[in-house]
Amino acid sequence: MQRIIHIDMDAFFAAVEQRDNPALRGKPVIVGGDPRYRGVVSTCSYEARKYGVRSAMPLRQAKELCPNGIFVNGHMRKYEESSGRIMEILRDYTPLVEQVSIDEAFLDVTQCQTLFGTAEKIAREIVDRIEMEERLTASVGVAPNKFLAKLASDLRKPKGFVVVNPEDVNDLMKDLPVKRIWGVGPKTEQALLNLGIPTIGILREVPLELLIGNFGKESGEHLYRLSRGIDNRPVVTEGDAKSIGHETTFQEDTDDREYLTAVLLELSDLVARRMRRYQVQARTITLKLRDANFHTITRGRSLINPTDFEEVIFRTALELAREVEWGRKKVRLLGVSASNLTRGSDEQLSLFSGEDRDRLKKLHQTVDQIKDKLGENAVTRGRIANLKKNPRPPGWRGRGE
Repeated sequence: MQRIIHIDMDAFFAAVEQRDNPALRGKPVIVGGDPRYRGVVSTCSYEARKYGVRSAMPLRQAKELCPNGIFVNGHMRKYEESSGRIMEILRDYTPLVEQVSIDEAFLDVTQCQTLFGTAEKIAREIVDRIEMEERLTASVGVAPNKFLAKLASDLRKPKGFVVVNPEDVNDLMKDLPVKRIWGVGPKTEQALLNLGIPTIGILREVPLELLIGNFGKESGEHLYRLSRGIDNRPVVTEGDAKSIGHETTFQEDTDDREYLTAVLLELSDLVARRMRRYQVQARTITLKLRDANFHTITRGRSLINPTDFEEVIFRTALELAREVEWGRKKVRLLGVSASNLTRGSDEQLSLFSGEDRDRLKKLHQTVDQIKDKLGENAVTRGRIANLKKNPRPPGWRGRGE
């Protein structure tokens, strides 16, 4: 029987802040920046959630709900480093790890149980190690598929541990609201409520033909399957992913091209490092820009040779940025992604000649080894170092895709 584990860190950003600053422990911590500025809550501690504060809520609203809340700027690099160490713990048990976001992942441990014990034993050991090595807590779901594993991990946060066996599925889901089904947003939820379908148990009794008639073939079949606990999606590892990207949102829009260029270089570094880690190269580089009016522009360019060099990614992304005349309008979001991925090869080296290609390859290997051992801040490019000397706009935050 397939066994999938879903690991979801508890209030991750806020928990890291509380871990690293004892004065914040037990306090309502809200990560997102200064509530006097425009911005939203990235996450908040469970102490703040008691006041009704939630992720994606405007900071000013969070301040009204929780006037005694402690508002802190995010420290994305610190979160990424902690996340990286946590993912390494997961990969100690199986190579089949799908990192969904910076603070959650799926593991397929079906073939690992003879070596490490049952899925439940593996999950217990993982959360114990995370708590011991990172001083952070996680909630866990263990189930026959991804949908049920994620559903289970959400049931008893924080520090939840829920195991779902096939015979438990109907009882587990029957009283849950339909919005707990993966992919059911506000519009679909309201449509289901209008049909008199408030719970998953009632949805399970609805004929497939009726669901297709109301929601279309694809969505109707999706609702029909998941209401029965059926989910055939595999765990997709990073190397099998269709793209690797990083983006950052500025709380205050900026048209400072020097600053934007430095951020673009940092994003290119992050993308390239992840590709080298998973031994993939990209044939397509995409730039993403969002302006103050929430208008989003994406531009991509195909490369003659695949690459995992940040120099190539940055140069390509910068050319795309200049083509769309970035900085003409203030930028709210900036992102870089690499797609059309292939397994690593030496094709890209034809872009460089003689000593240059050998030097770059050795340089990247050395820098990666240093960062793996000492952390992302151990080696920094000059332009990025200058960026760090000058504070980012208040509430800067980033996200890995």
